[in-house]
Amino acid sequence: MAKGRILVIDDEPDICETLELLLTSEGYAVGTALTAAEGFEKYQQHHFDLVLLDLMLPDRSGLDVLREIRAHDADTPVFMITAYGSIESAVQALKAGANDYFTKPWDNTKLLIEIERAIEKTRLQRENIELRRALKQRYSFPNIVGKSEAIQRVLDLVAQVAPTRSTVLITGETGTGKELIAKAIHAASPRADRMFIAVNSGSLPPDLLESTLFGHVRGAFTGAIASRKGYFEVADKGTIFFDEVGTISLETQAKLLRVIQEREFMPLGSSEVVRVDVRILAATNCDLKRLVEQGKFREDLYYRLNVINIHLPPLRERKEDIPLLIEHFFNKYCRENQKFLDSQGRSMLRFDQEAMQILMDYNWPGNVRELENAVERAVVLATKPELSADVLPEHILQAVGMRVRRTPQGTLPPDASLYEMVADFERRKIIEKLEACNWSQTEAAEALRIPLSTLNQKIKRLEIVIPKRRGSSS
Repeated sequence: MAKGRILVIDDEPDICETLELLLTSEGYAVGTALTAAEGFEKYQQHHFDLVLLDLMLPDRSGLDVLREIRAHDADTPVFMITAYGSIESAVQALKAGANDYFTKPWDNTKLLIEIERAIEKTRLQRENIELRRALKQRYSFPNIVGKSEAIQRVLDLVAQVAPTRSTVLITGETGTGKELIAKAIHAASPRADRMFIAVNSGSLPPDLLESTLFGHVRGAFTGAIASRKGYFEVADKGTIFFDEVGTISLETQAKLLRVIQEREFMPLGSSEVVRVDVRILAATNCDLKRLVEQGKFREDLYYRLNVINIHLPPLRERKEDIPLLIEHFFNKYCRENQKFLDSQGRSMLRFDQEAMQILMDYNWPGNVRELENAVERAVVLATKPELSADVLPEHILQAVGMRVRRTPQGTLPPDASLYEMVADFERRKIIEKLEACNWSQTEAAEALRIPLSTLNQKIKRLEIVIPKRRGSSS
């Protein structure tokens, strides 16, 4: 195993060769490039633990390459090497993000010591980051499941903003888990032992929402037979989460803005000011900026809410998290239904290879919520530990071509998906091979070079009817 991978970018072939010999003799794997373009291309294509970069290159300045590297990666050590040993160029390189600076001719011993030190330091930093992420995933946010880089970045941001009182706008498609993120922020904040109140802004009429938020005094409106505290007063020192904040009326938006700015409000029908300390988190699946342009959302409120933005990626952009989510939901619903649990209370259910491939191929427009519903359905329908595609919802099977729609004439509909076209082609080819083998599934499986069990699954899934052979019992 190499001690590390080092990229040398220098326009002098002799320099590249000398450094390659020096570094490989010390156990490093080395890549070389003679131009800025070639060097940055290699940097993007491969992982390197350190870059040795010449300041003067034929096509571009080494400082330009350094800035491009830093735009992609703030951590990989970069050592500048140049024949021009001026203080000005050294300062310029260090300001641009270089870790160190060497002039030609350099001291080999010092260079090797600094390279080893820089690589080891970076590795330790990365290991610590991964360790913190692992601990955070395991202990801090138990209901947020995922190992993808996208979800880890979200959790890193949650950990950063949770201790503050800043407002946070959580954006993302329906079903991505915006309320879970809001709860995680609250749970990791100094307000964790106080109230967390979630308000579904779109489910309440404007008048009722205003009364719910700010409360009212007796006689404030017809039916107000007694004074009532609103959510803001109840949640003092705690957190209020506004789900689908874009649906709030302009009038209520103005009052919400005042609470954020002044930390005070007046209940309906009252002339007395109530002061509160409430942290506000908000979520939306729509483009608030566009609503501002359309005059449907106050611009000043938008900027007050959007102090920190956390965007949740859709499930289709983090499919590597699907197996972990499935395991999480299997455990949850097997416990709820008290079925297929081992002695430690963990789920014994699993999807077979075909069913898991369907779940990985599906686009999940409803995101994590839709996946959770599909897994809950599978747990309820499960009769054995290994689950086939039959327990999955019909619309998922149709979307990936596992169920092929047909017209009354037996043909594909005009709007057939690519998956359906592929499944239809597969069905016809299997039938052709079965007919050629006199409907012997064993011979057809051998001819198609697939296991007999796989062929049987496909016959069932593609609804291929096997005719009875002569002499078989009816």
